[in-house]
Order: sequence, then C-alpha cells, then structure tokens
Amino acid sequence: MNKKQPRRLKRRELPKATIALARYLIGKTLVHKLGRVTLAGRIVETEAYLVGDAAAHSFRGETPRNRSLFLDRGHAYVYFIYGNHFMLNISSGPHGTGEGVLLRAAEPLQGIERMKLLRGVSNVRDLARGPGRLAEAFAIDEKLDGVDLFGDSVLWIGSALKPVGKIGVSVRIGITKEAHRPLRFYERGSVFVSGTKALRG
Repeated sequence: MNKKQPRRLKRRELPKATIALARYLIGKTLVHKLGRVTLAGRIVETEAYLVGDAAAHSFRGETPRNRSLFLDRGHAYVYFIYGNHFMLNISSGPHGTGEGVLLRAAEPLQGIERMKLLRGVSNVRDLARGPGRLAEAFAIDEKLDGVDLFGDSVLWIGSALKPVGKIGVSVRIGITKEAHRPLRFYERGSVFVSGTKALRG
C-alpha cells in the first residue's frame, strides 16, 4: 500500500444526498482492521438505492433485518444474500429514511495476502470485484452490521490516496427491479470494476 495512509473521514464531510454520496465514495478507501492485519482498498464502484425504490431493502419499511439501513448516514448495513455471501451497504439518509449505497467493488491496496486466503483465489483483480467478493475479501459479515463507518470502529471509510479517474454512470446491474435507473457509479477503465468490459468503459 502507498506509504501515505488514509485519513478517517468525518460524517460532516459526506454529501447529504444519496446519489451524491454514491459518487463521492468512488476513490475513497475502505479499511478493516483485523488485529495486526489491515485490509484496505480503493472503492471503485457503488450503487445508490433510494426511497420508493422497489429494488431497495427499505421499500416495504423497516424490519429487524434491515434496521441498520434506517440509521443516520454513514453506518454499515450488512446483509446475507443468495445463501452464500454478505454485502456491505452504507446508510445514506437522515435517521429513519432507509436510503443506502451498496459498495460493489474495490481495488485491493493492503492486506492482499490475507484477502487471497479469505477469498481462496490468487488473482488480485478478482479479489473484490463484485459486492459479494468485496465483503468476503474484507472479512465483512453480520457482526459488522450497524457499525459507524465514520467513527472509531475497526471498519471505516478513509480519504482517497490518489486522484480519482473519470467517473462513469450506468444502469444498475445484478438486480431485476428498477434496474434501468442510472444509479451505478464507477471509476472508468478500472479493471477492478465488476461486470463486463462494456460496463467499465
């Protein structure tokens, strides 16, 4: 990893609108401290989920499962899906709103050997390319649901370590409801972005 270390971002620095936050997070650093090991990566792909969005977990209201999505912006909403992997979202609205940003992909920066063990793969490009892979590579599970990503937790979001390239916008992928909405943001040309080559351009 770059000798320069990321600075923990403060909640007051976050855009208040969910779509703006999804774009803002591109290039920022996701960090998980696992004892003496630090896992870190550049966020290169996100998706926004809004109030009234049929694809959002908050669409039918607050439940015990999605409660963290309704926390004040900046908290982790971690859920298990398809019976085999977790996904990491960031609550993005005022308390009780239920909006969020899904972290879809990251470029590994630190703790890569541990990530390889966690994922069971050796190709760095594929370690965190996709939301399920990202959660697995960063050892994110239900125990981290609800943590404050902009506080003093072991899982947090830090400043960017290098300039961000051009940001692309596309329809969302991997869902069936309201997939047509242009709410996916990504660093154009990054090989760490999920989907086909056409979705990275």
